[in-house]
Amino acid sequence: MRHLVKQEGLSEQVQIDSAGTAGWHEGKLPDERMRGAGKSRGYQLNSRARQLKRADLSDFDLVLMMDESNLRDSRTLDPEGLHKSKVRLLCEFCTQHDAREVPDPYYGGPEGFENVLDLLEDGCAGVLAEIKARAAE
Repeated sequence: MRHLVKQEGLSEQVQIDSAGTAGWHEGKLPDERMRGAGKSRGYQLNSRARQLKRADLSDFDLVLMMDESNLRDSRTLDPEGLHKSKVRLLCEFCTQHDAREVPDPYYGGPEGFENVLDLLEDGCAGVLAEIKARAAE
C-alpha cells in the first residue's frame, strides 16, 4: 500500500500503519520468506510488528483485516460496534481475485507468499481506487 500511495504522490495525505490482532510477533520484522518475495517485486518490508489497539479503530478511516479470524478478534476491541463499518476484509477490495481472505502462507512453500502478494497488490489497488474516488467527491 505504501508503494502504491507513494507512486500516486499521496504519501502526505494517506496515513498507513500495520498491526496484528495478536501480539505474538510484536517488535519483529516480517517473515524472512515474505521479505524475500516482496523484495523480488521491489518492496522493502521492514516495519516492525505491533498489536492492534482500540485507538486504531477510531484513529483510522479504514482498518483492513486479512481474514475472518482477525475480523472477529478486532471486534473484541469494539464491543459497542462503533467502528464496525470501517473494519473490513482486504479482499473486499480485490478486483482480479475471488478470494475472500488472505491466507496465512507460513506453513507452505514460496508460492504461498507469492499468492499473498498477488492478493495484497490487488486489494491495495482497490483500496487506493476507493480513496481516490472519495477524494474526488
